[in-house]
Amino acid sequence: MRIVIQRVRHARVTVEGHVTGQIGAGLLVLAGFAPDDSPATLNWMARKLVQMRIFSDEEGKMNRSVLDTGGQVLVVSQFTLLADARKGNRPSYTGAAPPPIAIPLYAQFVEAVSQLLGRPVATGEFGADMQVELLNDGPVTIVLDSLQG
Repeated sequence: MRIVIQRVRHARVTVEGHVTGQIGAGLLVLAGFAPDDSPATLNWMARKLVQMRIFSDEEGKMNRSVLDTGGQVLVVSQFTLLADARKGNRPSYTGAAPPPIAIPLYAQFVEAVSQLLGRPVATGEFGADMQVELLNDGPVTIVLDSLQG
């Protein structure tokens, strides 16, 4: 599993002209799943995400988490995060979980994040052609890979 975490002032996802998910200040999370991702992997990543201290405290130091700030979270599935572009000019996506595996992983990850936050998580629409708009705050962007810790 690989996620890209972006601290945002606001973000939203639109599919065919309709907003499927939007948030104010918080985290936009792009999430890609591998076929061998386990519930333990999903839970570890969810915990790491909500506890990551990337919001400023009163002294301006990144010392607060989305849990501490009460920020919102928007999770968008993105299989291209598992692309392998080491050979040639056309990325290979064989490392990404196919939809029958990835859809339940995505749902479980969103549920795990929601449970840890104690509030709903906004989402995109799995497999759809999505337009993602955001105002990155900082900018703060972090890549977290379950294989690298």
